[in-house]
Amino acid sequence: MSWGLWLGVALGALLLLVLFRRPLRLLGKLAVRWGVAMAVLWGLQGIGPSLGVYLGCNALNGLVLGVLGVPGFGLLLLTQWVFR
Repeated sequence: MSWGLWLGVALGALLLLVLFRRPLRLLGKLAVRWGVAMAVLWGLQGIGPSLGVYLGCNALNGLVLGVLGVPGFGLLLLTQWVFR
């Protein structure tokens, strides 16, 4: 492959990063919040049963908790109570 092709690919990738900078930043922030929420749910599995909280550590619960925060935790507990 020639150096011109590599230069074109690099410039194209840089242009895409510049164009999608804001959505990529928001996606990265969401990924970090989701990771923290998954860690909280995983930690809650150890002490949750003694408190009467039985939330599974899955991607949907992590996403709800990561996006909504503490109100999302209340929402998850409420849905657990309703469907029990």
